[in-house]
Amino acid sequence: MINGLLHALILDEQGSAHAIDNSTELHNWQPEHGKLWVHMDYSQQDAVDWLKARQFLNDYELDSLTAEETRPRLTKAVNGSMLFLRGVNLNPAQSPEDMVSLRLFINENILITTRKRRLLSVQDSVDALNAGQGPCNISELVCQLTQNLTSRMQTVIDSLDDTLDGFEDEIDQPNRGFDHQALAQMRRQTIALKRYLRPQKEALSALLNNHYGWLNEPDKAKLNETTNSLIRYLEELDSSIERAQIIQQTITNQVSEQLNQRMYVMSVVAALFLPLGFLTGLLGVNIGGIPGTESPYAFSLFILFLVILTGVIGVFFKNKKWL
Repeated sequence: MINGLLHALILDEQGSAHAIDNSTELHNWQPEHGKLWVHMDYSQQDAVDWLKARQFLNDYELDSLTAEETRPRLTKAVNGSMLFLRGVNLNPAQSPEDMVSLRLFINENILITTRKRRLLSVQDSVDALNAGQGPCNISELVCQLTQNLTSRMQTVIDSLDDTLDGFEDEIDQPNRGFDHQALAQMRRQTIALKRYLRPQKEALSALLNNHYGWLNEPDKAKLNETTNSLIRYLEELDSSIERAQIIQQTITNQVSEQLNQRMYVMSVVAALFLPLGFLTGLLGVNIGGIPGTESPYAFSLFILFLVILTGVIGVFFKNKKWL
């Protein structure tokens, strides 16, 4: 088989599919044999060479289908349509916001999908076909893939909401340490998800609002539900970003208030001892004529005077409600 070919399935239009096991059968496929779904790893040169040899795509379209970075969008191709989607990265030891790209070339007879990293959503559709409960045609297959990609985002977005709930509980307990780095990481994740979901929603909306020969009218209702789910996820992400900003602002206000309280206490203490410091400094100069140098009671009287002066200043501050 072709290196980089992940699977090639011919739909039987009954919910099942026949797997092509050799490259000869794949090369000899014709539309009358049935609807074909080819799934490839575009990082493998043999897969790219096969796409070139089939001449479904011109050079520009082939470059788009195998590019390292893509933005979700829908474009017309010479022999069909090209749909670029993103799914959350649920692979082990990976970050969900590092979304995996799935590229689709679609017409009435063939669906070509390419990816570099594994997507569980694609495997879900393969499992459904193996169980005899999969899509019957290209239109249903595309709608199922988009639905699978979208539905798997719910877990990630719910996790973000749970994380924000935890942060909100933490700011209600000022004595507990707050993980500022975790909050910053969560904000980056939310922004990264929103970066791809918004153009993906626009691409699916364009798919709904335009006529494509391969897209059946009954399947537009499913596609509409998928688009509505994406819109809801975007609204939840917007809400999460705003909640994170409020949490960050609340933490900043708490820190600022604590700092102001400490600075205020220090300022009051400094104001209390300012006259005392002036008097002790004045009487501490080493020159003649300082009163009380000959009296044995002068020091005690001076201490008593300082205590009384401090009390008077304290009462004054109290009356001014500075204490």
